Amino acid sequence: MTALSSYENRVYQVMLDDDQALVAKFYRPNRWSDAQILEEHSFAAELMADEIPVVGPLQLQGRTLHHAHGFAFSVSSRRGGRSPELDDAEVLAWIGRFIARIHNVGARTPFAHRPRLNVATLGQASRDALLQAHLIPLDQQAAWLEVCDQALVAVMQAFEAAPAKPIRLHGDCHPGNILWTPTDLPQGGPHFVDLDDARTGPAIQDLWMLVSGDRAQRSHQLGLLIDGYEEMRELDRRELALIEPLRTLRLIHYSAWLAQRQDDPSFQQNFPWFGTSDYWAGQVHMLVEQCEAMQEPVLVV
Repeated sequence: MTALSSYENRVYQVMLDDDQALVAKFYRPNRWSDAQILEEHSFAAELMADEIPVVGPLQLQGRTLHHAHGFAFSVSSRRGGRSPELDDAEVLAWIGRFIARIHNVGARTPFAHRPRLNVATLGQASRDALLQAHLIPLDQQAAWLEVCDQALVAVMQAFEAAPAKPIRLHGDCHPGNILWTPTDLPQGGPHFVDLDDARTGPAIQDLWMLVSGDRAQRSHQLGLLIDGYEEMRELDRRELALIEPLRTLRLIHYSAWLAQRQDDPSFQQNFPWFGTSDYWAGQVHMLVEQCEAMQEPVLVV
């Protein structure tokens, strides 16, 4: 067994006697219920049944979720690959088409157990958890709370102005969760991994994390993604106004995510800077920038 890079769960490559490589994922305790994990597995199975290149858990002894020594775990096939070249127009369009196909499946039925992605779950709940934990140094607490509340008001206004029909999503579709294999190989191209954060939310959530750079670069990349996406599924262009609000929610939620994991034995090794005044001063600065970004015109694609 070889430990793979993962902090949220514990993930290992397992070599079998016949040299087959599998991946075993041990879920972080108390994060998801069994019902929520099984709903993720069911979503992955739906996607794979539609020949969408998602790496989902294997059925072993008639089930995908297993338990041992107090831990829930699943096993999947190992898939190699590299990060996609997101400055390549063809790659962006290709990824856009597959995300649209994921959303076509996701729109069929709602999740019954997994949470929604909205202001309450990612924003307000995260803010309240951080305040209740008394983790923000006094020299930064007032400034952080003031700008956080301003940001959440702006996020709420954006969601009210651009109502989106929620669908089942990948939820964490950043470049690290897309593995690219050479296109001259069978089943070459993108493979989507890690549905651990699958939620119900707006479609644009699975697109915005794939663009970067200055405004012109982001607009160009997003346009290529959407061109590919709309070969398979129409995108409600009103959702473009949710990109910066979603980025803001992710920023606030990340601090709460870190705070909830301080008891992890490897926390100090991985996040030694968390909780310092410098960290929170940086969060204040980023939230100020996000408040400004949410006032800018929506990206034109």
